[in-house]
Amino acid sequence: IAGRVPAEQIWGAGLFTAFFWFILGTTGAINWVAKLATKPVVRGIMLGLGLSFVWQGVGMMKSAPVIAAVAVIWTLLLFAQERIPAMLALLAFGIAAAFILNPALAGELAKTSIHFKLPYVTVGRIDRESFLLGTAIFAIPQIPLTLGNAIIAVTAENNELFPNRKVSERKVCLTTGAMNLGSTIFGGVPQCHGAGGMAGHVKFGARTGGALVILGAIVTAVALFFSESVTLIFNLFPEPILGVILFYAGAELASIVKDIGADRRDVYVMVVTAGAALFNMGVAFVIGIFFSYFITKGWTRV
Repeated sequence: IAGRVPAEQIWGAGLFTAFFWFILGTTGAINWVAKLATKPVVRGIMLGLGLSFVWQGVGMMKSAPVIAAVAVIWTLLLFAQERIPAMLALLAFGIAAAFILNPALAGELAKTSIHFKLPYVTVGRIDRESFLLGTAIFAIPQIPLTLGNAIIAVTAENNELFPNRKVSERKVCLTTGAMNLGSTIFGGVPQCHGAGGMAGHVKFGARTGGALVILGAIVTAVALFFSESVTLIFNLFPEPILGVILFYAGAELASIVKDIGADRRDVYVMVVTAGAALFNMGVAFVIGIFFSYFITKGWTRV
């Protein structure tokens, strides 16, 4: 998007992504793929992803370190009680910080006007060339990352956090296909579930799907009535505050690996996978499976 990629190619990527995950889900092929990912591999992906979020969060805090430090401590204190929702309090602090960092923001927001605008349907606007280019350049390279983070890891994370409401890789696969088809039809970008997003929601108090319904309603309202002022509205949430949210979401995700146990072989596979995940999630998935297979077969010792 930042590179001014034609919208038709983005939609083409979304369309292929939808069909790909629909096929893996309906045929049951995803179940076979999931069996390759042993617990140490999955935990390694979660650890690597969590640590990368922590690191990115710290990087985002650098633009206003004092405000970020206050937000980190403020959030830590909020986690110790249950009366005040930590996310709402942190966002309120972030909005106050936004006006401090940019005094002109209030005047800019005062000029915001409401304009109802429906998204346009993209059906018929995706030609063959755009579909093929979007598939080759954007969709296919993203598949390993989506498989590791948004299918395998998010399923394991959900079943760990909510053992009474377990989901299967097949269900997550099918919903990924559905959200991409819906997004593409209305001119959106390719989408997926995410282990980091779930960790963030849970860390800040979400326990049911109602949290996402509320978030979805807010985002939809902004899109329908304030589409011309979205960038300005986003300025209400300074980068350092978003960094704090990412920091704690990453820490929450990484902490889930505590159940890996004391078996040296499992820990070894997890650490190797996590190290690779810091650079490329798809490659980490393959490397983790490779190491796990070699160690399980007794072809090497660690």
